[in-house]
Amino acid sequence: MGAQKRLIRTICLAAVVVCSAANSAFAHETETQEGVASFYSDRFQGATTASGEPFDQQALTAAHPSLPFGSKVLVTRPDTGQEVEVLINDRGPFVQGRIIDLSKRAAVKLGMLRRGTAPVMVTLLD
Repeated sequence: MGAQKRLIRTICLAAVVVCSAANSAFAHETETQEGVASFYSDRFQGATTASGEPFDQQALTAAHPSLPFGSKVLVTRPDTGQEVEVLINDRGPFVQGRIIDLSKRAAVKLGMLRRGTAPVMVTLLD
């Protein structure tokens, strides 16, 4: 179990370095991004996020590849009109085509628990 945690932390650290080095088109060119959202597995409850905070499935938080920690974004499902405001406190998702990873509470507010993923628009609020 210890080796698995070290591997996950190493992967997360590498992703943070890569994302930090990349020029963020999201932050510099546009305030809205469209793509697919997913949500965290329960196995991450209590794990340390890239920002150093413990992950909480009941908080309205999310992971984004490049937005600064502490950024607030509005996540909207264009197919249903459901929306939720979340705070960025982690890096991810690390799956091609996905633009944001949400806490379970945020996923519930978007009505995406059964599907697992949903099309979304992410709008930077501050």
